[in-house]
Amino acid sequence: MKVIKLSLGPLGTNCYIVQLDNHALIFDPGGEAEKIISYLDENQIKPLAILLTHAHFDHIGAVDELRNKYEIDVHGHEKEADWLEDPNLNRSNNFIGQEIVTNKPEVFLGEGDFNIDRFNFEVIHTPGHSPGSISFIFHEKQFIISGDVLFLQGIGRTDLPGGNFEVIKESIQQKLYKLPDNYVILPGHGEQTSIGYEKKNNLYVPE
Repeated sequence: MKVIKLSLGPLGTNCYIVQLDNHALIFDPGGEAEKIISYLDENQIKPLAILLTHAHFDHIGAVDELRNKYEIDVHGHEKEADWLEDPNLNRSNNFIGQEIVTNKPEVFLGEGDFNIDRFNFEVIHTPGHSPGSISFIFHEKQFIISGDVLFLQGIGRTDLPGGNFEVIKESIQQKLYKLPDNYVILPGHGEQTSIGYEKKNNLYVPE
């Protein structure tokens, strides 16, 4: 398995392309669809699905272009289904003064084990940054795509609608911090870190 990170869109959101041979899953395509398309086409990779950690504008900007080009489904949490269609909920109106609107996900993800083709992962609900934030755990390869929940010595902001510091703290302490220390965290912005490092060094949410 191979993971490619592309920094995309107005806030430099980390889009992750998780590959197995010539197939891939696309996580949080925040914008600049042409860069994702160029990478996939140049490497002859077939995307199977788009998966969203949450539905803020900087994580969904390229969703419809990719969905339509490759005829693939979008997966997200039901609590934020309407956010993709509403620029006030996804905050694009507030932050960039430009509407970012996409269609709702085809597939709603709850907690549990999932597989798409040969990709196997666990979904956990990790609210606090937003009510429908979810994290994707690839146990076999020991990494987590955590969206805007847990960062390198930081956490996602909780002052946006649906955000709550106590809730994000519980998500991190009771769910993410329960994972093995060596699991790598691939966050929605910035550089990767690990569960063990954050338990020792994250001043916002100590172990």
